[in-house]
Amino acid sequence: MYENLKKTFEPINLNNGDTIKNRIVMAPMTTWSSNDDHTVSDEEVAYYERRSKGEGIVITGCTPVSPNSLGFTNEFEASDDKFLPSLKKLAVASKSGGAKSILQIFHAGNKTLPQLVDKEKIVSASAVPTKATSFVDSLTPHELSESEILDIIKDFGKTTKRAIKAGFDGVEIHGAHGFLIQNFLSPYYNRRNDKWGGSLENRMRFALSVIDEVKSVIDKYAEKPFILGYRFSPEESIDGGLRIEDTYVLLDKLIDRNVDYVHASLADILSSTPVDNKNETYLSLFVKHINHRIPFMAAGSLSTPDKVEKALRQGLDLAAIGHGLIINPYWVHDIESGSSNKIRESLSVSDIDDLKLPEKLWNTIQNSGDWFNIVD
Repeated sequence: MYENLKKTFEPINLNNGDTIKNRIVMAPMTTWSSNDDHTVSDEEVAYYERRSKGEGIVITGCTPVSPNSLGFTNEFEASDDKFLPSLKKLAVASKSGGAKSILQIFHAGNKTLPQLVDKEKIVSASAVPTKATSFVDSLTPHELSESEILDIIKDFGKTTKRAIKAGFDGVEIHGAHGFLIQNFLSPYYNRRNDKWGGSLENRMRFALSVIDEVKSVIDKYAEKPFILGYRFSPEESIDGGLRIEDTYVLLDKLIDRNVDYVHASLADILSSTPVDNKNETYLSLFVKHINHRIPFMAAGSLSTPDKVEKALRQGLDLAAIGHGLIINPYWVHDIESGSSNKIRESLSVSDIDDLKLPEKLWNTIQNSGDWFNIVD
């Protein structure tokens, strides 16, 4: 059965002793769907319940570890113990199909939204102006002091403790997409001349300190195996930005610290290439560099079972599916039942109610331009 998708349904063992039943992961995706008080809404619970249907792992959308680090409107929070009841609802929903449920935690850094946080409280590694995006105008963040850096590191640990208490099976530290951890790693955005900047060793210090803090919390409070993953962006396209050679060194450090997996965020897993090398894909390069020392997960345009299987046969260990699961909540079930022909690459307006898309997510999709192929 599933002979043509044999790799997709192979189990995989993690460093912490957990066995993941298959290689399919629900990718972390922001839904813009919290209640106004930043608790998890009933719409978001229904969204996760609809999609937790047989994946090996479900990773939630990112949640801020500090009150001044909101990166999205209507983003559910985990920065205070008052959010524990809300987080427990999300843990139950995301585990409802038997997957390991992972809470993705982050600090938005220089991408924190000024409409949600006082502009004076938006922080980064250095006071380097950011470029305007579709979400926010350009701004110049406040450079973090030593004590502020240490406080944020502690915030990652405190949020991990909440994830454990809420019933999640792990956390994923979001070090990608130009958020705070990447602000520190980036030679463009990190212009510091203290122990947190300058050399690559110093620029990695924040990320590795977060890892160490989270691991210490897991060791102290987790009563069963608890997964620790790390998400990264391989490079920055900006001149003077992060390049893959530095990312290789960071990956080696993460492997030395025995994290359970690393997770690359790519535009297209099968075709994306480095800034300065168009002859080899990121997938090929990272598979060679990681060399089976740790499970390697990646997300990026894996919209069909054939693409997933192809990436896994090229050396990927875990395939994170995003848009495909928004459009096809029963993605795994359809394959297992021999109905993979039902899996679509277009979002049908007539299916919106059945898809359990939160209203704000649906509005964002409609206004996004080219995120989805939408059909009537």
